[in-house]
Amino acid sequence: MRALIRIAFVHGLLRELITNNMSAQPDIKSIRDAEKQAAARAAVQLVESGRVVGLGSGSTATYAIQYLAERVRSGLKIVGIPTSQSTKNLAEQLGIPLTTLEENPQIDIDIDGADEIDPQLNLIKGGGGALLREKVIASASKRFIVVAESVKLVPHLGKFPLPVEVIPFAEPLIKSRIEELGAQVSLREYAYGNAYVTDEGHHILDCTFGEIADPAGLNARLHAIPGVVEHGLFIGMAEMAFVGKDGSVVEVKR
Repeated sequence: MRALIRIAFVHGLLRELITNNMSAQPDIKSIRDAEKQAAARAAVQLVESGRVVGLGSGSTATYAIQYLAERVRSGLKIVGIPTSQSTKNLAEQLGIPLTTLEENPQIDIDIDGADEIDPQLNLIKGGGGALLREKVIASASKRFIVVAESVKLVPHLGKFPLPVEVIPFAEPLIKSRIEELGAQVSLREYAYGNAYVTDEGHHILDCTFGEIADPAGLNARLHAIPGVVEHGLFIGMAEMAFVGKDGSVVEVKR
C-alpha cells in the first residue's frame, strides 16, 4: 500500500486516546473508537478559516464535526454543508454555521468516513444510508478527505456489502439485474421490518459481491440499470485518507 506515515502533531495522540478510553481490560470497540478520534482530529487540522466545509455522516465523521465545532468556538470561521439530516441536526446543535449548495456550489474541503478503503483510495460508502448526498458533496469539493479506523483499509473492495440506492418502483427489477451481476442482494430494513428510506425517499439494496476486481467496470454496469439512483462506490474521488493505526495516524495517498 502506498502510504505515507506522518507522525508530526498526531504522534502519540492515538495512544493517549486509547489510554483514556479503555478500562483495565482492552476491548476492540475502545481501540477502534480511539483510532476514529485520532484520524478525525488530524483531518480537521486541514480546515482553514473562511472555508466552505462538507460535513460527512457516520461515526468517524461525527468526531470530525465535534472537533470542528471546538475550533469554531475558538474562532474558526467556516460554513458547513451537511451530507444528511442527522449531520445537519448535529452541526446545528454544536453551533456550526450552515449553508447550502445553492448558496455555495463549490466546497473547499469535505471530510467524511468510509466503510472500505483500497490501496488506490477507492471507497465503499453508504453503510449509514447517506451515500447519495455524500457523493454529491464529495463531487462538489476541491478536496475530499477520508477519515477511518484501521480495519477499513482493505486490499480489495467488496467484503462490505455495496449499498445501491434505488427508486422503490423499480426495486424488484433492479434486484434481479444486480443478482445477474453475481451479487447476493437484500433490501435494507429498519429493525421493525419496514424498508429503510433515505433522506431523498429512496430504498437501499445491500449487494454482496465478494472481491470487486474491477470497481470502475461495476460502477458503469450499475449506473446502466434504470432506476438506480446512486451506489456506494467512490472511485478516484478521495485526495487522501487519515487512518488511525498502531499509535499514530497513517496518511494514505493515491
